[in-house]
Amino acid sequence: MRISIRAVVIKDSHLLVMDRNKFGFKYMSLIGGAKEPNESEIETLHREVWEESSIKISDPKLIIIEDAGSVYGIQYIYLCNYLSGEVKLSDDSDEAKINKEGKNLYKPIWLPLKDLSSSTLLPQELKELLTEFVNSGFPQNPVKLNINQQRRF
Repeated sequence: MRISIRAVVIKDSHLLVMDRNKFGFKYMSLIGGAKEPNESEIETLHREVWEESSIKISDPKLIIIEDAGSVYGIQYIYLCNYLSGEVKLSDDSDEAKINKEGKNLYKPIWLPLKDLSSSTLLPQELKELLTEFVNSGFPQNPVKLNINQQRRF
């Protein structure tokens, strides 16, 4: 089963997200991606955040384990502290290479937390849970989230 690692990074009341235009379908997702063989979850987290946003993070804490079914697999979502960097795709990332083709676009952005609940962040269940955490506090122990894969995208 596929394992992906995602990051929740908050800076100045903004959430780091990937703004997507996938062949005309516009939505947002958390920064992150697939775990490589022989790579730890934390190594994947740092690599993916760097590739997709050019920022450095610290103190990752697992907050959500999302079971997104056989298509998307298990997603481990970490709350991280922002350390440094200006948000942009790393030049050598797969996403930057795909952007050059012009139809499947990636753009990392800072989403104001006040706009989270009305944003296009997917999946919807994750957006609702993150909105709850922003309003009430992040959990001390990881929360399990099962996603109906038919509703994911």
